[in-house]
Amino acid sequence: MRWIFTLIAICLLAACAAPQYTVDDGRKVNEELLGQIRTYGAGEKSLRPAIARSAALNDPDCDTQWELPFAVATSYDLSANDRVAWVRALGVDERLTVVATAPGSPLQQRDKIAEIAGFNRENTVKMVAELADRRDAGRPFDIKLITGKTVRVVPFKVCRGYTRLAPPDNPKTQDYHWLGSVHPLEITRTELTDDEALWAVLWTQGVSEEGGARMKTYHYGTKIVGNLYTLFSIASGISAAGVAVEAAAKAAQSAAASVATDLLKQQLIDQATSAAASKVRSEVVGAVQKLSQTQVVNAMQQAAANRGALSGVAWVAATVFDKADAWAYTRLEKLNANPLASFSLHQKLIEQGLTSNSMVLDPERMKALNKIAESRGRSDDVVAILRGIKPDELQFELTDMPLASAPTEFSYEDVSDTVTSNQPFAYGLIEGMTSMPVVSASSK
Repeated sequence: MRWIFTLIAICLLAACAAPQYTVDDGRKVNEELLGQIRTYGAGEKSLRPAIARSAALNDPDCDTQWELPFAVATSYDLSANDRVAWVRALGVDERLTVVATAPGSPLQQRDKIAEIAGFNRENTVKMVAELADRRDAGRPFDIKLITGKTVRVVPFKVCRGYTRLAPPDNPKTQDYHWLGSVHPLEITRTELTDDEALWAVLWTQGVSEEGGARMKTYHYGTKIVGNLYTLFSIASGISAAGVAVEAAAKAAQSAAASVATDLLKQQLIDQATSAAASKVRSEVVGAVQKLSQTQVVNAMQQAAANRGALSGVAWVAATVFDKADAWAYTRLEKLNANPLASFSLHQKLIEQGLTSNSMVLDPERMKALNKIAESRGRSDDVVAILRGIKPDELQFELTDMPLASAPTEFSYEDVSDTVTSNQPFAYGLIEGMTSMPVVSASSK
């Protein structure tokens, strides 16, 4: 009988030593956060296949990055209530959990990763960094799941410009950089079609391709060595992977507001206020009838204000948004996708009052993009998508708009340089993260 008690004791000790992962115990959680996590998951499911689809371009003229056919998230180091919300919404616990896949991915949604090429840490933020390193090496590697199954992962090459979503607890975060862009979660609340998701991905790559040299000349003096950057750039790295990233997003928003105060005319500041945004949203949200021309113009004014309120590197990126539109349009055609997805996504967003993002076209971008569509004989199709309103009816005067697409009109002196030791993210979220200290992957 003694051996039975010994065996029970050993089992109990083993149970105590094993990591305890969060389960949904039915507790009350933040419903707004829960909804944002679900929106995040739906967005990743739309974008990951589009990212893989963009690889078919094989564009010899673009700079490239490596990507993975799946996206991951982890609730490591979050509060207990927030961890339950992640489990309830997407099945994500403290372990690296797959939240989205592209066709042909060797991993499936809700798979949990135990080892990456033999590497394992309880701190899954370090696991994310290891996954990013393996991805960027561009060579096949093995992943072991918690089930014991081992799969072979093959990174694929895409044009430079990671397409990433804001974290659910900071859903309005946006940043645009030659290395990649962070889009606010609201762009995925429209149930993206396959071509609209592809438009968002190609447009992000277009910002990098068309504005990379300008952005680097403006402010790029730090070497990408910090794992906080790789943490951001990996599939879901800016979601639940670490408190530091969340703090960076909040700091970036605060710094951007300070920079914007010096950058914008008072008219643009007023238009960019949350009150103005709420007014636009209340006018158009849930509209099933045709929006009036005034309502559409108001929404596009808000989009223009959002673009003008960007700061640092993102402000420089904003001067090539129209060039990114053209870059993406032609490449959608090359991939046999519908390039008018740009207009349909724009229309869906303004009909829901979601205008604080880069997917809503302001008048300058609408005019330029419509010219391309007209040259392809698609002007009638554009009018139909815009519910009978012609693009040339949507122009308005915004004097002294602090943006200029033409290189001859652009001046780096126009960008407010207010970086101080107290504003490490004044140049933007991504730029700030590139200079953060390296996270050691060797520690536990």
